[in-house]
This record gives sequence, C-alpha cells and structure tokens, in this order.
Amino acid sequence: MPPSTLERLRHAGLRVTKPRLSVLAAVESRPHADTLAIIDAVRADLGTVSHQAVYDVLTALTQARLLRRIELPGSPARYESRIGDNHHHLVCRACDAIVDVDCATGEAPCLTPCDEAGFVVDEAEVVYRGLCPACADAPATPTPTTPHTPSEGPR
Repeated sequence: MPPSTLERLRHAGLRVTKPRLSVLAAVESRPHADTLAIIDAVRADLGTVSHQAVYDVLTALTQARLLRRIELPGSPARYESRIGDNHHHLVCRACDAIVDVDCATGEAPCLTPCDEAGFVVDEAEVVYRGLCPACADAPATPTPTTPHTPSEGPR
C-alpha cells in the first residue's frame, strides 16, 4: 500500500499544512497542470491564498522530490506527482495535451549522450511532439486558397 500524503510529507521532513495538502491534491488530480491552474484549484479548496504561497509550496514540494517540475519549451512550468521513474512526455501540437510515456529503453537515464563531458548522467528528458488521437482524427481545417492566376500563353 502506497504511503499516504501525510506520511510522504513527514518522510520528506516537511510539516503537514493545509496549503501543502491542497497543492499536492491539486497536482495529483490535474497531472501536468500549470501554476495558475494549481492556484485556482487551491483557492477553490482553501479560499484565499496568495500566488506567492502556492509558488513557495510548489518549490518546497519539488525540492523535497514529492513533485516534479516539467519545463516544456514554449510552455509555462507544469507540475506532476509522478516522480522517480524518468518517464517522458508526448505533447500534442494542436491542443497542447500532455501525456506521460514510459522511458523508451528501460532504466534511467535511458539515453546516454555521445559525450558526457565528465558528468555522471542520472536523468534524461525527452519530449515527443505530434498530434493526439482526437486532433489527428479531426477534419482538416480548410486553408484559404491562393487566387488562381491563369498562366500566360505565348506572346
């Protein structure tokens, strides 16, 4: 049986507070949520809470490795509670849906750089981009056509 949220906070050396419990619940119920979505969820749960309080809780939970911060190019930071398994992400180019995908070749880091430059590599982040099934199956949006110019004949 997985440890409870209370046990995870205590095991990480963090005090159990309502904001921490609320932020964890928000992230667990909204995988890949950005900070504004998490703030909205926490406010719906607790009432008034400042942006800074939620940012501080997200930072503490990320540093304690209870959450993972995802930084996808061109997107605000997002958070997830799936940690410790070095999984990757699929991102839809059309609707921005994000889906977890297991590491392609096994254990972390699952990819090895050609030149490690003396680093001890323990993690790799991969972002696959494409179209999710719903967007791939959607009818193509017609694009405006360029007015046809008849070709000129010989002069």
